[in-house]
Order: sequence, then C-alpha cells, then structure tokens
Amino acid sequence: MEKEKNIEIHETAFLTSTLRSLNEDLSQDYFAKLWRNTKSDIWIKKYLDLVSSEETNTHCLRNRYFLDTIKTLVDDIDVEVLINFGCGFSMYPFLLDERLIHIEIDKPEIIDYKKSKLMNWQKSNTLPKRNIHFIAVDFSEDYKQDLLTKIFSIKNNKPCFILIEGVLFFLDRKETDMLFDFFNMIQKPGDFIGSVSFQDTLKESLAFRKLMTFLNQIVSKTKESDYQTIADDYYRSQPTYQLIDHQDYFSLSAKYGNVIQLNKEEILNENFYLLKKSNR
Repeated sequence: MEKEKNIEIHETAFLTSTLRSLNEDLSQDYFAKLWRNTKSDIWIKKYLDLVSSEETNTHCLRNRYFLDTIKTLVDDIDVEVLINFGCGFSMYPFLLDERLIHIEIDKPEIIDYKKSKLMNWQKSNTLPKRNIHFIAVDFSEDYKQDLLTKIFSIKNNKPCFILIEGVLFFLDRKETDMLFDFFNMIQKPGDFIGSVSFQDTLKESLAFRKLMTFLNQIVSKTKESDYQTIADDYYRSQPTYQLIDHQDYFSLSAKYGNVIQLNKEEILNENFYLLKKSNR
C-alpha cells in the first residue's frame, strides 16, 4: 500500500478551523465547519489521539476570547479595522459587525485559496458580504515596505486591532522583535494587539513532547529549539505597549464554564495577551 503523504505546513490551517467547528457552543464560530473535509478529519483524529484530546477546546476558547474581545472594542468604537497576520482560515469577518474592515494577511497559497473559497460561498449566499482585503506576503523576502504601503492605503487613520494567532510559535526571537516593531509602525496610540503564545514551562510537559513527536511524524523533522516559547515579561516590556489583559486555557475555561478533562501535564496551555499602544 502506498505510504500516506505527510501533511503540508500550510494544511495545518485546516486543522485549526476543524477544531473550532467541533464545539460551536464554546467557540461561537458557526462558519469554521465550511473548511472541514475528509482529509482534515483524518488528521484531526490523529492529532487528538497522539497529542492531546483537550486540543478541541483550547482552540475553541482561543477563538472565543478574541471574538468577544474584538466585539466589545468594536461596540465601543475603539476598533474599526481588524488586521489578521497569519489569518489562515479563520472566519472572524463573518462573526463580527459588518461595519468592520478586515485585512487578511498570509502566505500566497493560503490567501489565494481562502479568497477563492470565500468568494464562492458569498456568491451562493452561504456567507454574508464583508469588507475584506486580502494581502499575500512572501515572508522570505523583504516585504515590510510594500506591506506597510498596502495596509495604510486600506486602514488610513482608522483605529485598528492586530491579531496574531498561531504564528509566533514558528518564529525565532529576532523575527518576533521585527514583527512587533512593524506593528508599532502601523499603529497609533489607543490601538490594540492580540497575541497567542506558549510559556517556557510548556516544553517540560508531556503534551509538548507528544506534540514534537506528532510534528516529526506527520509534518516535518524538527527539534524543540525550532519552536518559540515566550515569557510574560516579553509582553510587559514592550516599550510602546501596555499589557492590559492576560488569559490562558484555565482562566478562560473558568470564565466560559468549560469542563477540563485532562491534567495540566497533558494540555497544551495557550496564553492570550491583549496589548494597547500607549502615548509614550
């Protein structure tokens, strides 16, 4: 029998969407299921079996936290533009107020596919119309000036929220520093960043060791040092931003009534940070 082909890095975007669709009451994402397919269902079963069965609800709570946070800020007219770096197949544009302007940024293969699918679903009235601007970026090239020009041409001087989910884990610290410097160039005082990362202690857990095994078997050969964890102090020490909220899977489970099934050692505990640009 032919050996099964490993999942491609960009295909992991299907996994995140599929996980969000498995508990809609928790994630409040009623459109993520559109991305589900036979292949993604097979990978999800393997992922939950080999890494952590709690991963369904960790992804759902991540979506719920940022969805509720952005909704509140939009209602207060503190945010008019949502800029999603590494947007994958997230469906925030269709879960938030139609007045919001969306800038979706990712690798060309993600953007081309997502744009095509969303256009077809909107034509068939499966999805409502939204103000979405897609920007494909080759991050291996010097992209910053061109990207900056495109973003400013869309957002103008409107207050914005930058969302970066599931990206920092795959970057090194120098790349992360450059990214936050870039965010600072885009934003003005009063704007927000929502960020997701793992803390350093995660690498000591059983769940992380299982994740490394899964990535090596299913995605590509890697080692622990290829993946970034970030201490809370990194966010607290941002020179032009103030950390105004910090949650994790456990605090959000308590808030939203999610019953945790596994012990801490078996959970990939994501941390969620909300930063606001200060006047300094």
